Amino acid sequence: MLTNIGIWHRNDLRLRDNKALALGMKDGNVHPFFIFDPRFYKSSKVSDKRIKFLHESLEELDEKYQSKGSRMTYYHGSVQDTIRDILGTVDKLYVKSDVSSGYARERDMKLSRLDDVEFIHDDGVKRDQPTRENWRVQAEEYFKSETFNEPSSINKPILNSKTSIEDIEETYNTSSETGKRHRGGCKTGYNQLDSFIEDIDEYVGSISSPWKAEKNTSQLSPYIKFGCVSIRDAYQSAKKDGDDGRAVEMFTSRLFWNQHFTQKLYDNPDIMRESINPVFRGINYGTHDDKMSERWKNGTTGFPLIDASMRSLKQTGWMNFRMRAMCSSFYTYILRCWWKKGADWFYKHLVDADPAINYYQWQMQSGLVGVHPLRIYNPMKQVRENDPEGKFIKKYVPELRDFPAKYLDNPKKAPIKVQEECGVDIGEDYPYPIVNYEQRRDEARDKWSDLDDRAKEALELPSVLKKASLSSDRKEELDSNEQDADGQTRLSDFG
Repeated sequence: MLTNIGIWHRNDLRLRDNKALALGMKDGNVHPFFIFDPRFYKSSKVSDKRIKFLHESLEELDEKYQSKGSRMTYYHGSVQDTIRDILGTVDKLYVKSDVSSGYARERDMKLSRLDDVEFIHDDGVKRDQPTRENWRVQAEEYFKSETFNEPSSINKPILNSKTSIEDIEETYNTSSETGKRHRGGCKTGYNQLDSFIEDIDEYVGSISSPWKAEKNTSQLSPYIKFGCVSIRDAYQSAKKDGDDGRAVEMFTSRLFWNQHFTQKLYDNPDIMRESINPVFRGINYGTHDDKMSERWKNGTTGFPLIDASMRSLKQTGWMNFRMRAMCSSFYTYILRCWWKKGADWFYKHLVDADPAINYYQWQMQSGLVGVHPLRIYNPMKQVRENDPEGKFIKKYVPELRDFPAKYLDNPKKAPIKVQEECGVDIGEDYPYPIVNYEQRRDEARDKWSDLDDRAKEALELPSVLKKASLSSDRKEELDSNEQDADGQTRLSDFG
């Protein structure tokens, strides 16, 4: 008699290059399912856009299974109780292991103790190793390893759904809001991958500009986050079919970067709640200003590129890397707000919200690690360099749509006559800058400089060194001085 194996889909919403599914097919009959966890839907850190992307992804996954003779089965409720019920019907349960923290990490640790639950590792993460030396070698081996083919046919399922996507949306009153940039799904994701690789030469020079990034970057991050697209498939597709060597190098380095930060979360699951370097714990906590924080969240700071970026985040659920870095550094250094509240806001609204990337990047951009050069992005300079025609600003800050591009870096400097001609009164129709940027930048530099020696000393402590996930010679650590002109990390920079 064939073994019945439940395939628990979580962040691997695809059939193609799915190791857990492939092993299940080899070992017996597979029965795919998904659990709608109430904790996810009740979380304050999840937007309706991300929920909608998940549901679209599940719909496409179900369509794929039905085309193979199977279907998805849906459950709603406590994960632990649901898994125990399912194990009363199937013999085993296979699930792709995930790197997580908090509740999810504790949940998986408990489930891993069950004899009939097997977690399948299939990524570039070093687990239970004393050091991170040669991490890049293991990651590269993973990216180059053989992928798993999509099954041609699958047995009929024996599990029965206890809910539906429609029921879940009604239960939690999720909005059908429009505006998000990405439609979920494995088919949609792989079509996006193919389209990007075909025009990958456009990638070079489009990373920093928010306007160009919306059109010419891969837009794969949500699909990789939810596992609609295999990150290994993305790497191999770029290497095989990408014509522009420079663009391929830049893109694949981003994929290494993804795994690099996943490794960091594995090494330090506390990065979502506290700064890695203890010297910076609590910094800005006492100066946090909720009113300034709200102005930042709503895109009314008086700095056009900050405001356009923050409004685009709420409207679309996405923001390019350079704007994420600029907005986070502005929040911490210039507004003197507590980094975690800003990081949580990003995490809520980003459709591609990845705990490893989001929270470690916030710590890097907020100077909370102690090894990166202090980098405070000038939002006025960023306009001149990355949105000189104001296309991005005018798209998301419509009150400035008729404002001359030459003044968009600093609208308050536009002569009164110019403001009258374009019908925009700075201070009335669009706010004055919320703070004096130059003054606050200089004060932030002094503040962090005063802590620099102590921060470096703290990094010598074994407990902090491990949490920072630094190799002994620190080659693994990303240094913004080692990046190229586009802010891209080279493959050689991964230790």
